[in-house]
Amino acid sequence: MSTALPPSDPTPGIPPVSRCHALLPCAGTGSRAGTPLPKQYQPLAGRPLVHHTLAALRSVARLDRILVVLAPEDAHWPGDVDGVEAVRQGGATRAESVFNGLLALRERGVPDSDWVLVHDAARCLVTPEEVSALINACADDPVGGLLALPLPDTLKDEAGGRVAGTIERRHKWLAQTPQMFRLGELLGALQATRATGFEGITDEASAIELTGQRPRLVEGRASNIKVTYPHDFALAEAILRSRA
Repeated sequence: MSTALPPSDPTPGIPPVSRCHALLPCAGTGSRAGTPLPKQYQPLAGRPLVHHTLAALRSVARLDRILVVLAPEDAHWPGDVDGVEAVRQGGATRAESVFNGLLALRERGVPDSDWVLVHDAARCLVTPEEVSALINACADDPVGGLLALPLPDTLKDEAGGRVAGTIERRHKWLAQTPQMFRLGELLGALQATRATGFEGITDEASAIELTGQRPRLVEGRASNIKVTYPHDFALAEAILRSRA
């Protein structure tokens, strides 16, 4: 049974001021990382991985609030983190956690016209400059957009463990996060796929694309990797220590 979205409540007659909010889905287990803890809590350069992510976001002056979406049974979140609000409304998938986080923002009075920057907890190498560049590029955009990287390498198609063809890499980009869209539009786009378990939604941009809109691509940096596999931790730690 579908659940109706609660209404937004902007003040009549007063044009809304579009603010920016960060939303961090942080309910995954990170099974591919091969770590004893969920990867977002795995120690990295002396701190849990997610703390590096949050430190970067907290350094962005244009972010009005940071909301972290935790699994209901999360036992590793430290409790009070200055400048960060946590809700235990994580879902079975990333898309469901984002959807629940958007509802939580709306319930806290965030209007549909405000921007929400959804960022992967495991992208701990993002810099405040990258986040600010995305905000600057998309603040007046009618759709919104995402950090991404033009594909630098030759791309192969595969069948049975062997090369089945070489794919033209021109106009191909690697999607990153944050991804920045209006709260109401992103919530509506996800709601449209909720009945199918958010089938086909791999990131926020893919949900917006299904509505017929074309998000803006904002060039990011190759260092903004998503820590996914065991060897990624050593690379991320080396980069973090090089910045210290």
